[in-house]
Amino acid sequence: MINIGIIGGSGYTAGELIRILMYHPNVNIDFVYSTTNAGKPLSVAHHDLMGDIEMNFTDVVNPDVNVVFLCLGHGKSISFLQENKFAGHTKIIDLGNDFRLTKDANFDGKEFVYGLPELNKAAIKKANFIANPGCFATAIQLALLPLAKNNLLNDDVHINATTGSTGAGVSLAETSHFSWRNNNMSHYKAFEHQHLGEINQSVNQLQANYSDELIFVPNRGDFTRGIFATLYTTSEESLEDLVAKYEDFYKDEPFVTVTTTNINMKQVVQTNKCIISLLKKGNRILITSIIDNLTKGASGQAIQNMNLMFGLEENTGLHLKPSGF
Repeated sequence: MINIGIIGGSGYTAGELIRILMYHPNVNIDFVYSTTNAGKPLSVAHHDLMGDIEMNFTDVVNPDVNVVFLCLGHGKSISFLQENKFAGHTKIIDLGNDFRLTKDANFDGKEFVYGLPELNKAAIKKANFIANPGCFATAIQLALLPLAKNNLLNDDVHINATTGSTGAGVSLAETSHFSWRNNNMSHYKAFEHQHLGEINQSVNQLQANYSDELIFVPNRGDFTRGIFATLYTTSEESLEDLVAKYEDFYKDEPFVTVTTTNINMKQVVQTNKCIISLLKKGNRILITSIIDNLTKGASGQAIQNMNLMFGLEENTGLHLKPSGF
């Protein structure tokens, strides 16, 4: 059994980790760390766990676990690791953004591998430290990587993506209140979202000569979970050739499906799936990419990475079914 610890246990991504990992056949949850809820049952913060798991939050870290998941706010993983040392054999999966960029990947002698399995699977299998991708970044990269692999990105890419309220985290803010979010929509961080750095980094990993612009407008949706991303750019390839290239790129990836049909978010919510739909009109290609921001965009992908790191089938414990109604 893989003994795991979760740091920052009160947040949405930690709750999603617990929900999936408590049924993972190869995992034992050793501790869930939360200074704000220490001594209280997990169900105090994660109401959906009531009756499913008898365990309390703790403010004591077991430094000898096999793997620790860091579910802290962005920028807080570094300070936590500076203050808390783990055993030499302990693997670390960081769900924050501290180590995603190559310039930040080396910390205290630890080399963090960017944890997008569909891009870096071989490196992830050998890694001890993983920087889990961002949620928007996951949906957008999976939409673009087959084009980059085939050197087909030759123009600006226009990206419009909408995420649910859980993407903003559990802490209260004006734009996360029900009375503001319900029946409402807005964009934020237009053209300068923090995930653009990791997206460009991955695109250039496959197509080093790409120098055009990724023009990204992120939106807040009036729903809780999911990302619906649409991207368009120019392409002289036929739709049939593009579909063939996408299917070839993802032929060995258990969580990515390519289609030419219209898709909707309910097809992926509460799963680790990404569905990509392709449409061609004239010389423009429209790529739609949908994921659950908490699962494939965060905790599910972190578990997928853990499976690869420990030599398990990458879909172990991740056979999750969406609900279409």
